[in-house]
Amino acid sequence: MIFGNNYIRIENSKQHWSIEFNALDALKEVQLQDSGIRVAYSNDWINSKKRQNSTNGAQRFTNDVNDDSLNIIHKYDWTYTTRYKGTESSPESKFRLDNDQKLPLDKLAVHDKILFYDDMILFEDELADNGISILNVKIRVMNERLLLLSRFFLRVDDVLVRVYDTRIYVEFDENVVIRESKEFEGKYQDVLAKHRLSQSHDPKAALRDSNWVAQNTPMIKRQCEIIQF
Repeated sequence: MIFGNNYIRIENSKQHWSIEFNALDALKEVQLQDSGIRVAYSNDWINSKKRQNSTNGAQRFTNDVNDDSLNIIHKYDWTYTTRYKGTESSPESKFRLDNDQKLPLDKLAVHDKILFYDDMILFEDELADNGISILNVKIRVMNERLLLLSRFFLRVDDVLVRVYDTRIYVEFDENVVIRESKEFEGKYQDVLAKHRLSQSHDPKAALRDSNWVAQNTPMIKRQCEIIQF
């Protein structure tokens, strides 16, 4: 499901700079190649097909077929994984890498009045009932600053979980924009093991909560960038 009319744009009109988050640009970053990820029952299905073909004496598998995969005709990442960090409008003002920079959590922890808040989905897929792939964006605007979170959340049941977060922080008085990106990934069973069964009658409920997954999955990459106008 693509919500193509949904978008969020942060704009500095004086500097002719903006950054926008929309579904189509995010999907352009999905790789047009085999991701190598298979559903949990793929090996059982492949072996069953091979036994069936052997029994029937049919030669339906090509030389490209091995024990791990079928011959894939249309190669693309069926999990729709995207490392989309927003669409910038100005070629002149660009983010510069500064991994020593951090989001000012002390300022974000202050209970400022929220002037504007929104939460929207850009695209979502249930992966043929094998999990979920979803990209959503949240934004909250206060008097002195704003924070935007773009989150790609992937769960392939009994295989893996993945969270790619991009946060945009703007401090109005300082004319500074910080973009922090984090990638979390882990095996499904390893993350599930961190959940205490006593917390819920459904031990897998936590893996449907992207916040819980992000907090309990190893971070494999972090990058921070900044623009000072």
